[in-house]
Amino acid sequence: MVRIVNYLKRQAEDGREFFVLEISGGIEMVKSQTSNQFYATTKKAFISSTFDEQTCKALIGTEMPGNVVKQECEPYEYVNKDSGQVLVLNHRYVYAQEEDTISKEDKSIQKLLAEEHTFSSNGQHKEEFVM
Repeated sequence: MVRIVNYLKRQAEDGREFFVLEISGGIEMVKSQTSNQFYATTKKAFISSTFDEQTCKALIGTEMPGNVVKQECEPYEYVNKDSGQVLVLNHRYVYAQEEDTISKEDKSIQKLLAEEHTFSSNGQHKEEFVM
């Protein structure tokens, strides 16, 4: 599940203004590489919307099925607001619906596990009732 936690006003290249919804995934515990201690964090992503500001404001707190997942992308520069350090990243976090989060391996296994009675054994389609 993800939760809408905020909204932001953005401007399209043609000058139009629109709103994006900021969503947050569930809490995750991550171990620090420097201190070896765990800290709580969450992944966030932004979803474009067709909503007006009043609707976006009303949607804060709404939960939706899905996850925030890491997606590879073209490298880009990111400036850490606290330290001013410039990093080059090649991923971003995006919203994925529940069905999109099933791995390719799991989907392949599901295909292999199809019931054998759905396939013809003699090259001809045969309707059969299976209980």
